[in-house]
Amino acid sequence: MTQAPAHVAMTPALPDAASIAQNVRQALAEDVGSGDVTAALVAEACRARARVVCREPAVLCGRDWFDQVYAQLDERVSVCWQSRDGDPLAPDQCVGVIEGPARAVLTGERTALNFIQLLSGTATAASRCAQAVEGTGTRILDTRKTLPGLRLAQKYAVRCGGCDNHRLGLYDAILIKDNHIVIAGSVAAAVSAARRLNPDLTLEVEVESIEQLNQAIEAGADIIMLDNFRKETLRDAVSMTAGRAKLEISGNVSLQEIRALAETGVDYISLGALTKNVCAIDFSMDFEPLKAS
Repeated sequence: MTQAPAHVAMTPALPDAASIAQNVRQALAEDVGSGDVTAALVAEACRARARVVCREPAVLCGRDWFDQVYAQLDERVSVCWQSRDGDPLAPDQCVGVIEGPARAVLTGERTALNFIQLLSGTATAASRCAQAVEGTGTRILDTRKTLPGLRLAQKYAVRCGGCDNHRLGLYDAILIKDNHIVIAGSVAAAVSAARRLNPDLTLEVEVESIEQLNQAIEAGADIIMLDNFRKETLRDAVSMTAGRAKLEISGNVSLQEIRALAETGVDYISLGALTKNVCAIDFSMDFEPLKAS
């Protein structure tokens, strides 16, 4: 092995400010377009105050995207948060209060809520998975199955929910899958080429059988992904691999079976569902009567 596996515990560090600003800029462009013709009906002097309320149990995520929506629309809008990213929320809990020029508050409402409902949905799903394997030593990972353009945002949400990130993209770790093996000719040939080209990157190999598992171990993979292995063979795989490589389970894993899979002794379980099967959390803005400034 050339280095420790990349899957390490991470604090929920935000993506860089430029990434968040770009996410918001694109979202506002598709929603506001040439201008909010409905908000224009409100007198320019009017101000608005609204409570941001979560309607169901959840884990909050996305405050910085919400804030950036209003920073780009009108810097006179203020948001006073009462909860932090990563905090558990109860139904009908107020998470923050927004106040400022009514036109801007109204224009940004949908876009701002879209960000927190999506990212809180991802964080909430991650939290449920993390709780399901608590005490086993197995860590839950996301995948690259993210919404286009929102990968860094969703991976941040995964960390807010208590899980960890797999590789960010095709550039920061090597994952040799079945098609790579077919083209290279063998597991050994694929691993050898990867080590030669990028000796400092973590190297993972996806295998579909015990035979391929042995090949990956012998080739010196850092991590071996067991793709759609039957439950009865997982403990054998763990025993065979102990101390020689880390093991990851992948392939149509559900929340209902995740605890039993973790108890086989694998190091990681990766779930594409964390980021691709997003169930948005129900947030709303409850407005107070408008008033002139």
